Amino acid sequence: MRVRFTVNGQQHVVDDVWPGESLLYVLRERCGLPGSKNACEQGECGSCTVYLDGRTVCACLVAAGQADGRVVGTVEGLAAGERLHPVQEAFVEAGAVQCGFCTPGLIVQAHDLLENASGSPTDAEIREALAGNLCRCTGYEKIIEAVRRAAEARAHDAPTAEREAP
Repeated sequence: MRVRFTVNGQQHVVDDVWPGESLLYVLRERCGLPGSKNACEQGECGSCTVYLDGRTVCACLVAAGQADGRVVGTVEGLAAGERLHPVQEAFVEAGAVQCGFCTPGLIVQAHDLLENASGSPTDAEIREALAGNLCRCTGYEKIIEAVRRAAEARAHDAPTAEREAP
């Protein structure tokens, strides 16, 4: 089967996709985007979190054929060339990156939280948003700190009218 989709703003055409092939496999092995990680293959760990038509999904649970004609966003697509996205920068600055395996999924999920938040999220909201992303190296404090930093940077950079809740 042929799958045509847009990934991080670029059109991709992948041929000879077999019916059981996951979106995660296609992104990593056929599109050369290794950011999303393959860990549990059951949608339990969140290390493969990507955007599919603007909603976060576990790419290991999406059949590649389901992405045909759709828009996918990966952790690689958050950066602007060599310039990291503020969420990515916050993870580095806070020391929230240890082995790095869970980091791409956490960054995508944190990005989604901040994109949809009306103001800075509370620690409880951060924990809830990241609940589907498992990390074996940390106690999550540095990760929560990173999301707080990114939220502060976002609030600082946003125009006044955008920061005010309707």
